[in-house]
Amino acid sequence: MKIKYNSPVVLTFVFLCAIILFLNQMLFHNLIQYWFSVPGKGGFSSSNPRNWVDLVSHVLGHANWNHLTGNLLIILIVGPMLEDIYGSAALMLMMFITAFITGGINVLFFSTGLLGASGIVFMMILLASFTNFRKGEIPLTFILVLIFYIGNEVISSLNNDGIAHFVHIIGGFCGSVFGFFRKTPPAPPRVSG
Repeated sequence: MKIKYNSPVVLTFVFLCAIILFLNQMLFHNLIQYWFSVPGKGGFSSSNPRNWVDLVSHVLGHANWNHLTGNLLIILIVGPMLEDIYGSAALMLMMFITAFITGGINVLFFSTGLLGASGIVFMMILLASFTNFRKGEIPLTFILVLIFYIGNEVISSLNNDGIAHFVHIIGGFCGSVFGFFRKTPPAPPRVSG
């Protein structure tokens, strides 16, 4: 038996996040603050190229190891299945779009900075609930995930706890849109018995 790099986009993302946090804590103490967090409203300058990078790179930066592992465990559980279903290029594009949208919304509407992959996590959670989607049907799993995960985030957003709950909601919305508009896979053969 050999170890296989079975999910290149997910695994590369996970390793990059871990390496960035390690470098931030051990060598370059402001690395995440300067390159892997998006500024809040009023802190973004369209003439600063670094700020444009921040709109996407913020998903690679995490505040600490608990923040990182909380996000990456779900990404490692759900991500490989999604990468297998959609393909590496499509999943990478969905992650990029989700990062850009959540970063852009933060810059436009919220005064605090943003970092972390929780938007990607919620995109993947909602996208995964669409894995058995067929044209003309709405999976009950999607409805339940929407109620429990996004409903909890809406309620939690009423607390001032320093967590950007809107990112979870927007990430979930992105995953829902990606799942709803993807090509319907062929129906699996029915086994009668």
